[in-house]
Amino acid sequence: MSLQTEVMTAMKAAMKAKDQNALTSLRAIKSAILLAQTESGAKEELTEEQELKLLQKLVKQRKDSATIFVEQGREDLAEPELAQAKVIEQFLPEQLSEEEIEKVVAEIIESTGAAGMKDMGKVMGAANAKLAGKADGKTISTIVKAKLS
Repeated sequence: MSLQTEVMTAMKAAMKAKDQNALTSLRAIKSAILLAQTESGAKEELTEEQELKLLQKLVKQRKDSATIFVEQGREDLAEPELAQAKVIEQFLPEQLSEEEIEKVVAEIIESTGAAGMKDMGKVMGAANAKLAGKADGKTISTIVKAKLS
């Protein structure tokens, strides 16, 4: 089942349950999908990789907004952002733990022969490709920096 179909099904359920938070999140996903489809010029379906990137972007936006709101002392605005991020995360694959990410990064460093920070780009490229949708880019970057330094 495509992401768009899953979102529409979840939207109907949210409407019946009168869950405004879920509905807002699902509408944001639907809107982002439609925008991505029209950007490519055709009404073609998005690939699974494109869908994952789109969902990760939406979650990251919500989390970044919540962080800014908390820094400014506006917890009342941060809570809905975090709740929306949770709804969107339901459509992402299971996220890996930091230990699992560290194992994958260590394997990549070993296979590429990376020796220091000068090889970070090479390692990050391989890690992002291998962990697409399963880990946050910021977490991957932090772990790669720690391993290479």
